[in-house]
Amino acid sequence: MADQSGYSKASKKGPSGRSYRNKTGLTRRPKKMRGRKVSSQRWLTRQLNDPFVAEAKSRGFRSRAALKLEQMDDRFQFFKPGMAIVDLGCAPGGWLQVSSLRTNLGKGNARLVGIDLLETESIVGADIFTGDITDPAMLEKVLTAIGGAADGVLSDMAADTTGHRSTDHLRTTALLETALDFALLVLNQNGFFLAKCFRGGAEKLLLDMMQRNFKTVRHVKPAASRSESVESYVLAIGFHGAGWADDIAAEVEAGRRDAHGMIIV
Repeated sequence: MADQSGYSKASKKGPSGRSYRNKTGLTRRPKKMRGRKVSSQRWLTRQLNDPFVAEAKSRGFRSRAALKLEQMDDRFQFFKPGMAIVDLGCAPGGWLQVSSLRTNLGKGNARLVGIDLLETESIVGADIFTGDITDPAMLEKVLTAIGGAADGVLSDMAADTTGHRSTDHLRTTALLETALDFALLVLNQNGFFLAKCFRGGAEKLLLDMMQRNFKTVRHVKPAASRSESVESYVLAIGFHGAGWADDIAAEVEAGRRDAHGMIIV
């Protein structure tokens, strides 16, 4: 059952934080489990029984993440027809599919650009580039493709998990910083930024930067994001960039950026 915001109300939850029982009250298990690691067995069982995985597949989405984006937009309505959107780390393309539908890509002035290190299956009307978002040449390609500036920047990027929570948090926060840096370079006035954010403390400086440069900043956790996961999203709306120049100057002085404003790796 879903409320008016589009968020599903989960039924009784098991130890993992979500119930995977089917209509008969039984948990489905993958047929081929022999030889697999315990962690792989758990992941396969979870995927097989996750209702959001099933829904995404039935609706033709390339990933369950597409449902997360739908749920967040249902609640906050940041997509508008005709917008120019950039999706960072776009593979396999679930967020591109939702973005194309909600901006009416192919009708009017809507533009959609995706970037990933991996090759991504095409989306009708979208420009998809394979490469690194920190490459200055990629920035130029994106600006050309979107017509000079973007109305929204999306990032579902996350580092491969190690199982060590602090390490995983720091690695994903580094990707959040890269995505935010990109967004601040390409956003139109009143544009929005939506990105994955593992909450854990290290992201506070980035949240402060967003609050100086956007009208509103909030954490969001859609129903399709597993409740036991530390994953959440940060949504910044109403870009004005009032604090951007000061932020850059401070980071150059601190040695985190070079004289051109680029992050020093």
